[in-house]
Amino acid sequence: MVFDPEIFAQMRETEEVSNQLLDYLQHQSPDILARVAKSASPEIKDIISRNVQGLVGVLPSEEFNVHISTDRENMAGMLASAMMTGYFLRQMEQRMELDQQVSQVDSPDPEGRRRD
Repeated sequence: MVFDPEIFAQMRETEEVSNQLLDYLQHQSPDILARVAKSASPEIKDIISRNVQGLVGVLPSEEFNVHISTDRENMAGMLASAMMTGYFLRQMEQRMELDQQVSQVDSPDPEGRRRD
């Protein structure tokens, strides 16, 4: 997953109201943003890909010559939707990993004692 920090400059041009998250992101180094973007698991990337495909529609490219056009506001909405889906999925993935770790700690060993 690649992240383009230049998107912030484009977003700032159309912002009429102050956005704290956008301000925060603009002050992060490109290295940090790239590292965060690369941390998405293949499962998250797959779900986001399917979500975006569902938003724009999917036709087999070998049988159709598909061209999609939209305006800036609709594209921004789709991008925001994909980003929010990614953040949500990453948080749920972390919660799942935490639940799995807790269940391993709470599960008794074969002799019936709790693991510490």
